[in-house]
This record gives sequence, structure tokens and C-alpha cells, in this order.
Amino acid sequence: MSVKSESWDHYRTFLAVLEEGSLSGAARVLGLTQPTVGRHLDALDAASGTPLFLRTPRGLLPTETALQMKRHAETMAATAAALSRMASAASDEVKGTVRISASEVIGVEVLPPILAELQESHPGLSVELSLSDEVEDLLRREADVAVRMTAPRQETLLSRRVGTIPLGFYAHRRYLAHHGMPQSLGELAGHRLIGFDRELAYVRAIMKEKPDLAALDFSFRTDSNLAQLAAIRAGLGIGMCQTGLARRDKDLVGLLTGALDLSLETYVVMHEDLKTTPRCRVAFDALVKGLLVYIAGE
Repeated sequence: MSVKSESWDHYRTFLAVLEEGSLSGAARVLGLTQPTVGRHLDALDAASGTPLFLRTPRGLLPTETALQMKRHAETMAATAAALSRMASAASDEVKGTVRISASEVIGVEVLPPILAELQESHPGLSVELSLSDEVEDLLRREADVAVRMTAPRQETLLSRRVGTIPLGFYAHRRYLAHHGMPQSLGELAGHRLIGFDRELAYVRAIMKEKPDLAALDFSFRTDSNLAQLAAIRAGLGIGMCQTGLARRDKDLVGLLTGALDLSLETYVVMHEDLKTTPRCRVAFDALVKGLLVYIAGE
């Protein structure tokens, strides 16, 4: 495959079509006309020498060539976004855009007051919050600063361990009123359990530390920690929850205290090249400070 140099706009369109599965969907999210999207794809088809998408009743399906190009195009997108954020700020003042990556639960339940205080202190700062339980790549500049539940391994990343977030088994009072309270790990087998649909990095770390959890039979599974938390709050069953979050809800009851001491190692991380960039430095420090307060339960 020989792909000539094409405009970044063409690759941005390519990624939108991959995501949306149609010309009309890509046009809508990009704010372009459908003919313009079509012309961008035609240019990439011509440059690659092969069609990138197959037209089917289910929409546009990517060819093998398109799938091979996807990661390179994503790298271009991350670089373009990083350059835009850098260009938006003067080097000697806190302004411009900082992109922060965090898990769903941390981003929705913990970070909003921290970010509110950050932007009150620095009104020239804009924040982009990316929520995913996948680990975004800071080396590829998919984010500027990240809150992670696993220790970073790359030497070029600057990290601060802020402590451990304790976890426990919790259920809503309404569920316990109907099903009783388990008195041992063995009795959990007789209850509806809320758990993971797939093993992300921090889940594998928990399972390695506590193999007894791997044997539990979950009757409700989801790959979203936010959905797990909502299920616990709705009385759907028994699940794991951050102690700090459960403490906010008087209807959530802790179970089997001490039977399994679980916790999430928590780090704030950024690329070391950004440590002298004011917008990233103040965001990093604010996250560290706010998470320390959260972990301490204040």
C-alpha cells in the first residue's frame, strides 16, 4: 500500500466515517456537507490505490487497508489536538486547554468539584475531560494529564502516587431487606452479584491480588464502572464500590467488612515534557490536591 500525503482534514473525515459508519453521520459530526465527506474519501481511496470502505446495507464497512490505517490516523488526530492545545496557551501564563483523562467513576463522581475549583482559580483555563476505563496513551498525547489506577511504567512519564482508594462490598438497604445480609464470602453465592464484563488493567490487578473474587458468579455484568455503581444504588444486587462514594449515600450498606481488603492504587500522571507548561502543571497539582482530600475522606 502506497499512500500519498493527503490533508489532515481527509484523515479526520476518515476517522469520523469509521466511527459513524456512514457519510451522513460523519458529515453531521464534522459540520461538513455529505458531498465534501465523499470527496475526502475519494481522495484517500485514490491515494491508497484501493477502496477503504465497502458499501453494505448496514452502512460503510472498513476494509483491511482502512483498519491498518486507523491507528496511524488516530496518532495524527492526537498530535493535531495536542498541537492545538499548545498553541492555545502563552508559555508564561495559565490559559488555553488542558485535556484530562480519567475513569468514568472518577470523572463523574470525584473530579467535578476539583475541576470547578481549578477553573475558578484560573478562569483562562479550558478543560477537556475524557472519560474511559481504558488507559489513554500520554506518550501519544491523547491526553495531557491522567488519573490512573495502575502505576505508569514508561520512564518519560511524571507521576505522583496520591494513595489508595479503598473498595468494599455494598448493597442498597432495599435489596438487603428482601434478600438478607451475607455473613461470609461463601454466602455471597446465594445473592445477585454485580461485576465486570471484561477485565481491564486495574481489574486484572484486583483479581491477581484477590483470586477469590475470580470465582464469584456475577448475575449482572457490565464493562462500565458507572453502570455498576448505578446498579448498586438501584438495589439490583451486591457489588464493589469505592468507600468514599458509598459514604455519601446513607442507603448503601457495607458488607463483609475486613473479609477482603481491596484498594486501588491511584496516580496522577503527565508526560515529563509538560511539567513546565503552566496549564498542565496547575491541573496536575489540582488533581493531586483534590484526590488527596477525597482519599482522606474530608
